[in-house]
Order: sequence, then structure tokens, then C-alpha cells
Amino acid sequence: MKQSTFLAWILRMPLIKRWALMHTIKGENIAEHSHQVAVIAHLLTVIKNTHYDGDLSAEKAATIALYHEISETKLQDVNHVTKYHNPEITREFKKLEKLSEIECQRSLPDTLQAMFSDLLIQDNVDPAYKKIVKAADLISAYLKACDEIRFGNSEFEPVKARLNRMLATFKEEMPEVNHFMDVFAQNCLVSVDELSEQDH
Repeated sequence: MKQSTFLAWILRMPLIKRWALMHTIKGENIAEHSHQVAVIAHLLTVIKNTHYDGDLSAEKAATIALYHEISETKLQDVNHVTKYHNPEITREFKKLEKLSEIECQRSLPDTLQAMFSDLLIQDNVDPAYKKIVKAADLISAYLKACDEIRFGNSEFEPVKARLNRMLATFKEEMPEVNHFMDVFAQNCLVSVDELSEQDH
């Protein structure tokens, strides 16, 4: 039986640094980020289903989120401003990302590839799930920016402002995002002592 390289690429995700062009007080890699986005996407979907008449699978949302940075296993992380400041550069990056996603899918055994098409290849992801994962991705990045600022890293001030603007649109369109921020966000930025006091 032919050996697949798929899992080997996934296991290299902890080696890929996020925020590569920025000074960070606490480092972050794409494995950590993907895990956080998966947890947030799962919570957002459960909130949507419980309070806002949603009918999505929270487990599928979490799985899509786990794989949402799969292209970076081949391409590394590219700074948001670098990727999006020029439409032509954005188009070329998107082409590269799609090629990388397809390559990752093809690294799976032939019998499994079809089942991963709408998990790995972003163009194939159901738009409803894509939106949940995008919201989760922004929330994760926003909390990271707030954390860096909390520890005195002013380089993340413009990042926080940009993410705030982006999240405002999601809050208008997705009540579950507002709900999530009201219930979970504040405690992500307190000390372990404060967390422990609240849990008593």
C-alpha cells in the first residue's frame, strides 16, 4: 500500500509561524491557531443552532476550521496586509492557495480524496460553513491582537482596529457572533487567578 504524505504535512503545522512580519510577545503557529478557530467555530455553530434557528453541524464547522489553513503547510503564513493590499497580488495568492489545497487533497489515498474535497478546498466549502469559519478566524485573530496589546505590544493596535471593523460586519449579519463576544471574549484576556475565582 502506498504511503500518503497528508498527515506528515499536517504534523508540520506547529513549525509554521503566524504574524511573521510582526514583533510578537507570545509566538503563535498555525496548528495553535487552527485549533482555536475550530473551537470557536464549534461554539458559534452551537450558539446559532440553540438561539438563532440554525441547523448546521457544529462538528463539520469544527472540522472545516481545523483544515482552513491547510494551504499554509506548503506556502507558509503570509501577512494579511501583504496579501490584500493589491488586487493583483491577492488574485495570485488565491491561485497559489487553491493549488496548494488541491495538492494536499491529492496527497491522500485515492479512496479518501472525494470525502475531503469540501473540507480542504476553500472554493468547495459550503458558504454557510465558510462564513462561520471566517467569523471564528477573525475572532481568534482579534483575541490575539488584544492579548498582545495587553502585554504592551503597540504594534498590534492597527491590527485590532482593522479586525474590529471587519468583525462589525459579521456582528450585523450573524447574531451568534455578538452572542459569542458577550459570553466568552472578555475572560480570554484575564489572569489565571481571575479565571479561577470565577469558577468557584
